[in-house]
Amino acid sequence: MTRALRPLFGGRARRRWIHLILGGALAMPYVLVGSLVVGPLTGVDDVFRSLPLQLGSFAVGLPLAAVTALFPSARPLESAAARALCGIDAEALAHGPARTRAERGRTAAWFTLHLGLGGIISGMSLAVPPFAAVLVVLPLFAGLRHSPLGLPEALDHPWALALSPVAGLAMLCALAACAAGCGALLARWAPALLGPTPQDRLAAAEARAADLAVRNRLARELHDSVGHALSAVTLQASAARRLLDSDPEFVREALAAIEETTRRTVGELDAVLGVLRDGDTPGTAPAPTLATDLDGLLRRTRAAGQPVTATVGLDPAALPALVSREAYRIVQEGLSNALKHAGTAVAVRICASAGHLEITVENPLGTATAPRPGGGHGLRGIADRVRLLGGTAQAGPSGGTWRLHVRLPLTTAATAADTQPRPLPKGPA
Repeated sequence: MTRALRPLFGGRARRRWIHLILGGALAMPYVLVGSLVVGPLTGVDDVFRSLPLQLGSFAVGLPLAAVTALFPSARPLESAAARALCGIDAEALAHGPARTRAERGRTAAWFTLHLGLGGIISGMSLAVPPFAAVLVVLPLFAGLRHSPLGLPEALDHPWALALSPVAGLAMLCALAACAAGCGALLARWAPALLGPTPQDRLAAAEARAADLAVRNRLARELHDSVGHALSAVTLQASAARRLLDSDPEFVREALAAIEETTRRTVGELDAVLGVLRDGDTPGTAPAPTLATDLDGLLRRTRAAGQPVTATVGLDPAALPALVSREAYRIVQEGLSNALKHAGTAVAVRICASAGHLEITVENPLGTATAPRPGGGHGLRGIADRVRLLGGTAQAGPSGGTWRLHVRLPLTTAATAADTQPRPLPKGPA
């Protein structure tokens, strides 16, 4: 029994009923304006004493409602009410205002339908329950039959009096069925009349793509800066612990390197988190580049006990800012991989050739270069950076050496939409 009545009196049906009542309330000002037109035309001072004149005023007011729904702000308001009360998926309805003529026309059609059905259901909701309640209690209060309520004379018959409670309950169920049917009709038509256009869907897809790009950028920056710093600090602290008694001078240098690394990483972290705020926060540390911090990066890596040989065949200050910044992160990730996996000497070469910046990071293969479970995020980050600049990247073993080789164009940089991802071969990083 409960399951049978749920479509009429369940939570979704009640919310849709409220949505219809809201439509009826919105229709009242237009009905009042319509009565100002119908009254003088019919010569009646109070049109609300006549049901036909009330319906006439209602019919005159609906076109006025359609005109007011042509304003762009009508669609987001109606969409919000439909999402909240009609149980419609949020993605099925548009969020922004109606801009084109077709969108405004569909919004006007929906607003007219909402107010029209809402006005009918609201009128029924005001009239039917009191009358049905009288029919239900009529056999218990015989005096109601002779009251000035205007009850039909047929209720004076004993059989009609006995059936009046059944008729009252049937009227309430019929009202609920009408409200549920109208609510279902509005819910069915809402996506067609208030739904997003192809342009809206395209704009939403572009917004999601932009949000994903920001998330990926944050992930790359955090992985490269914080991940490298943690690897370097871990090795520096480990070396200092081992030599604490035998080489105090080295311990002091290691602690100074840890302090410098952490201080710089906090500044880089602040700069990365600035992306989450409204634009870059003034005063945050700028992103490091080859021109500004290549020497510092090599010095901090060597302080961790990692032998590094660097060959730089160009002036880093002459590089484009974007290329210099991304190249710094690539070198940083290459050194970080060597710190975590190899522990042997690393050779870094940076030079220009045929309009490209070439970066090569090599270290001998060993038992420590085996892949870690869940690793490989650094290679994916390098691949993303190289793809965004329209370059190429290769990584993998080569003759007993793990080799990372990257070529970045110095003149033009492709966008992410113009190039497909070039995944790096799977390897120990």
